Amino acid sequence: MSNTEEPKVLAIIPARGGSKGIKLKNLRRIHGKSLLGRAIESALAAASVSDVVVSTDHPEIKAEALAYGARVVDRPAEIAGDTATSESVLVHVLNNEPVLPQTTVFIQCTSPFIDPADLNTAVNRVNSGELDVSFAAVADHGFHWGLDAQNLAVAVGHDAATRPRRQDREPRFRETGAFYAMNTAGFLAANHRFFGRTAIQEVPAEHGIDIDTEADLLLASLQGEQRIEPLLVDAVITDFDGVHTEDTAYVDEHGTESVRVSRSDGMGVSRLRAAGVKFLILSKEANPVVAARAAKLKVEVAHGIENKAEYLARWLADESINPARVAYVGNDVNDLGPMALVGWPIAVADAQPQVIQAARLTLNRHGGHGAVREVAELVLAARAEKAAESKSFPSFTH
Repeated sequence: MSNTEEPKVLAIIPARGGSKGIKLKNLRRIHGKSLLGRAIESALAAASVSDVVVSTDHPEIKAEALAYGARVVDRPAEIAGDTATSESVLVHVLNNEPVLPQTTVFIQCTSPFIDPADLNTAVNRVNSGELDVSFAAVADHGFHWGLDAQNLAVAVGHDAATRPRRQDREPRFRETGAFYAMNTAGFLAANHRFFGRTAIQEVPAEHGIDIDTEADLLLASLQGEQRIEPLLVDAVITDFDGVHTEDTAYVDEHGTESVRVSRSDGMGVSRLRAAGVKFLILSKEANPVVAARAAKLKVEVAHGIENKAEYLARWLADESINPARVAYVGNDVNDLGPMALVGWPIAVADAQPQVIQAARLTLNRHGGHGAVREVAELVLAARAEKAAESKSFPSFTH
């Protein structure tokens, strides 16, 4: 913080590597960003947060945290297992801080939608002394039921004989787990996240999702809005089957395969080439049809490639291209590796769910039906916009 008199606020994000439900869950992606990365970005975007620390026992998670600008505290084995409490992790981090923060924020990256404004409000209420704890929760106007000893339904919090309208019912609140802002001294004394004057920071219902299963990841990828950002790239790499084609093939009685492609895609590639954007078709498919299509488009091709991520890493190094300014368009799970290497992982509209989750951008068009043209037009539009800005703000030399 620029003003040293402002209270220090430390955001702590526990992210161990031993998730049972989803392997390395904290590194799974929604719209091209890992759950961990999304949590760090939200914390750093909150004006009241001074610093962000990730506690982890896994080298890949550590590398991801550092890449997003967080500090890392290596978590010892005794608090990295399934039975370790979140409180024990927070205490371990705080005990390693040279100066204790006034406020500690516990953030869980399994909540992929954290609005920095909501986080900021919660922190400021604790910083001001109004509260000891403020935590994220969503309003729930539903009728709740429990089970008695005979396994029969019992109304909870309402009269079963009375059915008031939703707007006439007092809401209950469901804890989301996204964040907890706590007075540090009070937390260390209580050794628990709920103590003293505790209040709810209500967040929108759509921010209440918590990632525990693959279905949760899919729901989050469908629910989260994609940011409309200029697609400023120097190179476009695409898979072939399912991107340039419908991911189907025609096979004659001799076993010869042929595919259907889009002429519109061909024009899009031509326009990219004319604009100086490098283009590579990178495919696991060994069929000569891939090379034939690349020759028709007059672009570079590498097909019959088993490890596409390894090949792409070498290609980017050889071409001296910044991976952050590269788009990779894929449709299936063997595209996940190369997608993770570039700044713009892109999925066609009919891609596999895992690919859509990993994509920064999901296209409106299906593979073989103009998906490549859609990417081309987005790239060209971003370049035109950038050129127009440059003309509007010319540089002057004296």
